[in-house]
Parts: sequence; structure tokens; C-alpha cells
Amino acid sequence: MKKIILIASIVLCLLGCSETPTEFSEAALQEQFVNLNGETVAFETILEKHKGKTVLLTIWATWCRDCLGELPRVKELQHEISKIDYVFLSMDRSIENWKQGISKFEIEGDQYLMPSGWDGPFAEFIDLDWITRYMVIDQNGHIKLYKAIKANNTYLRESLTN
Repeated sequence: MKKIILIASIVLCLLGCSETPTEFSEAALQEQFVNLNGETVAFETILEKHKGKTVLLTIWATWCRDCLGELPRVKELQHEISKIDYVFLSMDRSIENWKQGISKFEIEGDQYLMPSGWDGPFAEFIDLDWITRYMVIDQNGHIKLYKAIKANNTYLRESLTN
């Protein structure tokens, strides 16, 4: 009987003990992104720029079929929920493709390129395994919603409006 209780406790801990982070690691905050002017900027600075606002963080790329399919849903969110800030982090491999994609698909919001792609400290911190990836950041820069892969996700919408 003690063995069963011990095994059940271990299984329950493995299923529920890992906490979703609410704050970014120092390495993720220091990761360098590129803005539309070609300047490098730390992720920490991006968050500071949007302090006091709820932020929908969208990680995407122009070469990503799923990402392009999600753009109409993101635009719908932008139309429905205008009181938040929209920040896009692109995994594109070139600045030219990234900028052309923003223009071609008429993507509105704060735009940054993530040069390190899948291999940098930011991607590692958020356990990036798929794009499009959405995160909701609260007014104080804390992670409110850690992971969503669809813009019409119920929890994502609730996180943006509550």
C-alpha cells in the first residue's frame, strides 16, 4: 500500500509540479532583437516600451504556413481588442524577407526580428517548439499566458480581456 501511495505521489508531482513561469529569465531579457531600423534592442527594452499595457506577443515567420494562416485571426483580435499592444517577434532568416512579409501581409504592431531563431536564450526559456506561438504579458511585464498556438484560443482571449 505504501508503494502505491508513493508511486501515485510521484506521478501527481510529475503531472502538476512543473510551474509555468510568470517572469522571464535574465538570459531571455538580455536576448538581442533587431527593430525595423536595423538597431539591436534587448527583449527587456521591448517589455519596458510596453510597460503599463497588456501585450500579445506573437512569434512567427513569413516562411511559416501555419503563421500565415493565423494572421487573419490576429487581425480580428486587433480589431476587437484595441486596448492592448501587439508585438511580433519574427523567426525569419533575413531582414529583407521579414520586412517584405510585414508589408505584404499588412501586419500592424511593434515588429522585431529574432536573429538567434530557435537556438537563443529567449527561445530556450519559452521552450519554443512550434510557431505561431502566442504569449500574453501583463502591464508589469509578467507572463500572464505562457503558451498558445492559435489566436482563437479561449484562454488567450480571456487573458487579453481580464
